[in-house]
Amino acid sequence: MYTNNAYLNNRILDIKDKSKPLIVTSCGTYHLYTLPKLPTWRPRGRLDFQLLYIASGKAHFHFDGKEQIVTAGHMVLYRPKEPQKYEYYGEDQTEVYWVHFTGGNVTNILRAYGIPKEKHVFYCGSALEYKNIFRTMIYELQMCKVNYPEMLEISLRQLFILLQRYCEASSKVSNVQIAEEIDNAAIYFNEHYSNDICIDEYARKHNMSTSWFIRNFKQYTGFTPMQYILSKRIYNAEALLQSSQYNVTEIARIVGYDNPLYFSRIFKKIKGLSPSEYRKNICH
Repeated sequence: MYTNNAYLNNRILDIKDKSKPLIVTSCGTYHLYTLPKLPTWRPRGRLDFQLLYIASGKAHFHFDGKEQIVTAGHMVLYRPKEPQKYEYYGEDQTEVYWVHFTGGNVTNILRAYGIPKEKHVFYCGSALEYKNIFRTMIYELQMCKVNYPEMLEISLRQLFILLQRYCEASSKVSNVQIAEEIDNAAIYFNEHYSNDICIDEYARKHNMSTSWFIRNFKQYTGFTPMQYILSKRIYNAEALLQSSQYNVTEIARIVGYDNPLYFSRIFKKIKGLSPSEYRKNICH
């Protein structure tokens, strides 16, 4: 088993502190390889809040006497004094990240980010960004550099914002599996927008009909897949026009257009200016 944990003031016991609106008190990670089982049972709960992220594998949680298997791509929220019972099993290769927090305004903060009081399990998708945020919090709490409590709060609020965004986006489609499919497609398009992407081929490789994929992608993002890819190309072309010395032909090739004239026509249609005019008027 791998574990890496950090505690505020090296205090392992939970605390309730209302001196500030939001305070991170501890955070860490577990990754089970060979350990058969890692159980947690707190019949009276804790004084603080706890947010867990299942990064891989699955975990077994118990709410109101009923077991719920929570798979990777979900977060679980416990509030103060709620009974906590859950287990991780080595055979599941479970990897989990967690953070405990307290404060004088936590309830209102959670409400502001659209996190409902009655819900424990939230689908959030599997993204490296979540791991990076948790790792940042662990590092900050271990190193205790200048203004580290503020850095911890900022990181925790990032998690709240990402969770809120995902929940809102997921509500636009019929179930979490669809949300995950579309989220994975958006990630792929973000990383490969400059390639020659065939939507029919992408849908076929992921066992989706093209019409179903386009319809759900637009419902989820507000764009068709090709509109989404085009927006990424134009956005990055704008950035290159503003911040680089590449000429228009080079920029066209970088963002995915072999024909600079076609790129210029598309750019002008969307931005109202040709790439050269945009660079002249916006950047000078």
